[in-house]
Amino acid sequence: MRVLLLNQTFHPDVVATAQVLSDFAVGLVERGHHVTAIASQRAYDNPAQRFPARETWRGVEIQRLPSAGFGKASLWRRAADFGFFSTVIALRLLTLPRYDAVVALTSPPLVSYLAAWFCRLRGAKLFYWVMDMNPDEAVAAGWLKPGSVPTRALEVMSRFSLRQSHRVIALDRFMRDRIVAKGIPAERVVVIPPWAHDEAVRFDAEGRVKFRAAHGLTDKFVVMYSGNHSPVHPLTTLMEAARALADDARFTFCFVGGGSEHPKVKKFAEEQGLKNILCLPYQPLNELAGSLSAADLHTVVLGDPFVGMIHPCKIYNILTVGAPVLYVGPEPSHLADILASMSGSPHTARVAHGNPEGAVAAIKRIAALGARGEKELFARTAAKFSVHTLRPQQVKLLEVGFQSP
Repeated sequence: MRVLLLNQTFHPDVVATAQVLSDFAVGLVERGHHVTAIASQRAYDNPAQRFPARETWRGVEIQRLPSAGFGKASLWRRAADFGFFSTVIALRLLTLPRYDAVVALTSPPLVSYLAAWFCRLRGAKLFYWVMDMNPDEAVAAGWLKPGSVPTRALEVMSRFSLRQSHRVIALDRFMRDRIVAKGIPAERVVVIPPWAHDEAVRFDAEGRVKFRAAHGLTDKFVVMYSGNHSPVHPLTTLMEAARALADDARFTFCFVGGGSEHPKVKKFAEEQGLKNILCLPYQPLNELAGSLSAADLHTVVLGDPFVGMIHPCKIYNILTVGAPVLYVGPEPSHLADILASMSGSPHTARVAHGNPEGAVAAIKRIAALGARGEKELFARTAAKFSVHTLRPQQVKLLEVGFQSP
């Protein structure tokens, strides 16, 4: 089977969608399929970094296209980047041969729309892997106005993509319900969460010591937020908790990653004179185990309006390293479901947004336990979201879907 993968990011980029799509591509190659991935030449969070225009990696043919590189400092820059790259993808699709199956993700937003037309004209089957819901997310975040012309146009494009899809892959039950509510038959929507990178991520005792020593964290209780710093993951409650604990020398808050909100965290720390906030860039995949293992408490954040629109997949790597978890966000949600399944663990907690006092209390309580999470419970939960559990399901979905009418 000839498979085309469409997404702005792919190996060796470090953002989550690049990593999980690259894992999937390798799984397809191992099953004997011919795989081509189309992505951007520029790194998602560092547009100055460029990758080769063409290469073959682990049997995957990668074609990387030019992008504008305006960055994400403002909405117009982000929109210009997405618009430019969408145009470049559209032009490339005109030159491509027929594929049996096309897997489209959601970066740039609604690249699936281009994929849907490509599949319709070339007779391929579209598998729409919904990493986030747009324009729903953009409206909830205040980037687009409800009922505006751009919003209505994007909604039409989104529904066309969903209707044209042979299968739609949702990341959790809340996302599935949103998709079905748009008139998509439930039997065409499959829930497969994105998996942990447990071929690269594990608890790394040596890496933990090395990371903590390199960043002056050896004697600290490290509260870590690792991943995309976006408005859909509001960090105000965590930052206020850091301010409340500024005089307690035991605690350091480590913000690792990138995104539009990352500089704001650094600015907050500087303006407030906080020495207990450390901001670091995304870590290379080969060092990710060490950086994640360095935390004594990991935080996962989900904005209240975004249940079913986005899926904070960082929780899976956290479970893999067995670290305690503080969830800041609403319930019900997929994250709340996971914590409920671990209800016997004192190493998990949830607080609502706007409750830094609750976050401080949870941090102090978990710090007082003096040990990492229960190994068996965390390992059992993590196994449900292992690449070895979920990737075969997704590969099989493609293979069976290709054979079915």
